[in-house]
Amino acid sequence: MIAKVNRRNFLKTGLVSAAGLTIGFSLPEKGKAQSSLAKLNAFVHIGSDNIVTLVLAKSEMGQGVMTSLSQLMVEELEADWTKTKQVFAPADTKLYGPLQGVFGSLSIRTQYVPLRRAAAAAKEMLIEAAAKQWGVDKAQLRAQNSTVINPANNQTATFGSLAEAAAKLTAPASPKLKDAKDFKLIGTSVKRVDTRMKVNGTGVFGLDAKVPGMQYAALARSPIFGGKVASFDAMKAKAVEGVKQVVQISNGVAVVADNTWSAMEGRKALEIKWDEGKFATLSTPGISQMFQQLCQSPGAVARKEGDAAQGMAAGAKTVSAVYEAPYLAHAPMEPMNCTAHVKPDGVDIWAATQIQTAAQGMAAEKAGVSPDKVAINTLLLGGGFGRRGGADFIGEATEISKAVGTPVKLTWSREDDITHDSFRPASRTEFKAALDKDGWPVALMARVACPSIQWSTTGQRPAGDLDRTSVEGIFDLEYAIPNILVDYKLADLPIPVMYWRAVGFTQNTFFLESFIDELAASSGKDPVEFRRVLLSKDSKPSTKRLLNVLNEVADKSGWTKPLPAGRFRGVALSNNIGSFTAQVAEVSIEKGNKVRVHRVTAVVDCGQTVNPAIINQQIQSGIVYGLTAALKGKITIDKGRVVEQNFNTYDMLRMDEMPQIDVHIVASTAAPGGIGEASVPMIAPAVANAIFKATGKRLRQLPIRPENLA
Repeated sequence: MIAKVNRRNFLKTGLVSAAGLTIGFSLPEKGKAQSSLAKLNAFVHIGSDNIVTLVLAKSEMGQGVMTSLSQLMVEELEADWTKTKQVFAPADTKLYGPLQGVFGSLSIRTQYVPLRRAAAAAKEMLIEAAAKQWGVDKAQLRAQNSTVINPANNQTATFGSLAEAAAKLTAPASPKLKDAKDFKLIGTSVKRVDTRMKVNGTGVFGLDAKVPGMQYAALARSPIFGGKVASFDAMKAKAVEGVKQVVQISNGVAVVADNTWSAMEGRKALEIKWDEGKFATLSTPGISQMFQQLCQSPGAVARKEGDAAQGMAAGAKTVSAVYEAPYLAHAPMEPMNCTAHVKPDGVDIWAATQIQTAAQGMAAEKAGVSPDKVAINTLLLGGGFGRRGGADFIGEATEISKAVGTPVKLTWSREDDITHDSFRPASRTEFKAALDKDGWPVALMARVACPSIQWSTTGQRPAGDLDRTSVEGIFDLEYAIPNILVDYKLADLPIPVMYWRAVGFTQNTFFLESFIDELAASSGKDPVEFRRVLLSKDSKPSTKRLLNVLNEVADKSGWTKPLPAGRFRGVALSNNIGSFTAQVAEVSIEKGNKVRVHRVTAVVDCGQTVNPAIINQQIQSGIVYGLTAALKGKITIDKGRVVEQNFNTYDMLRMDEMPQIDVHIVASTAAPGGIGEASVPMIAPAVANAIFKATGKRLRQLPIRPENLA
């Protein structure tokens, strides 16, 4: 439902609504009267024009929730799919929970039942309203295609004609949900509802926001971690045409202008002296050395089974290895931005945010108001990957608007986005394992040194100095090994870190699945068969599902079949975000030791599917994201600064480097798992394990660089 609207009327109707709360994507044509809207509950609104609106308490950053969540609503409501639209919900903890937003691949997992119940309740209310209107028993009525029907006499009433009366009824406490066998829409690959708006330009992203009287800002931040402004001279900046004001805020010096170009040119002209602080000598080699020193002593225990030390001593053979992964930037295509208007009675925010409550809380703090005085207008996200779960850019825009007294759009440059990211943490893991005389592991020890995301994002040191996101993907391993000890050493560093797509699994799956491959090689066993035996020893449902995707990926990839000369396969698997995924990468080593990934076979068991096409897209997306990190991604620190500045030094996977990806979805009636992050962790170890097959060299550091294969 995309209406034609010119720029002026778009600004009037889309961005400066009277309530200042919700941005919709179906905008009225000029002069066209809007229908009245009945709110049956927090998620389902129905207009007198028979249009059903899903109020999305999530964000759309390409993962497809506008479509998949609409499928849940329409399925249970028995609505007409062609007469639905979506709007983003306001930030409202009472209606949408204490942490409203998109993170942890939780959208479908957390909304699958509640949203269906909301839609089923709305349907029953519509049926009851029709029954009262017709004076019949509601049990004899049914809903179909946005209409309530009386089969006895074929009498009908549209949802739109019944909505106002239905909204006055008491919602049923336990509405009946459909059985999966009766689904007509859930489990089908309906076309995405957000594609057209993104193609024709009507979709509103954060960078598209514009409000009357708005000014534009660029912010000069300390290039050194922990640094701050010592002094600045704004004279040359103010001389740049279009620059209106230069103001200092808590995080730097902002240049405010008539347009973004002038603001950024003014920032270049600023003369700033920085107090570099105590971290001006921080460097990547120093951080690596720090991790190494931390691993010299025991840490907080994340998992302890049996007696690992005794198991190590009793083994016939021991294997040890050290793995390392670097800091990574999120690097979404749309850099950080926020439009803020601090008013006498509150704050209006327009932003591409993943977590509405975090944005609301940050704006409230910076403006000095209560959160209920902050209206969050959620816009489309040009990529998030966890980065837009932060609210630093929200706070900056709010401070600038408060200082200058007008609405302000703050735009980060690409260089800002990479050098001032909150990064995926660097990490080091030291493994030791013991094998029995037949080559099967009897003990495994892992010590992880890594900064804490919890500490960095909340300011609260984790209890017992154990941040489980730093060890996830290792401490929760599914392989049947009788003696296990996993501990963690918290690294205290000033570099901000936060959730990066798949979080701790991104580095830890590379560590663990590479080391498991090492154990298989040390015992002279096939990597798939080695894993198969270890998983077969455990009867837990999760282990069985993981074993199943392993068997499926071996079959679908042709694991035992010969490959063309010069090509080699590697395998990896993981249980993360409630889904079970296995991948086989087919790799060759080209001239100059360049790694070429030709084909990736992915098998995923994500429980009940909602939209298989979107699952396929997300699996491919995760593999591209993970492969980019595996082959190219690295943030380097020198003299307390980030070395990489833009995509010329923080490179992305190019189209001609993209492998063929074959995705296979396991049919399942289990509860839905997450999908947005499911495929990211496995690609790096699958590729590295294939490289070992090709070269005999075991790569224990990311990214995978040609010089490491020389």
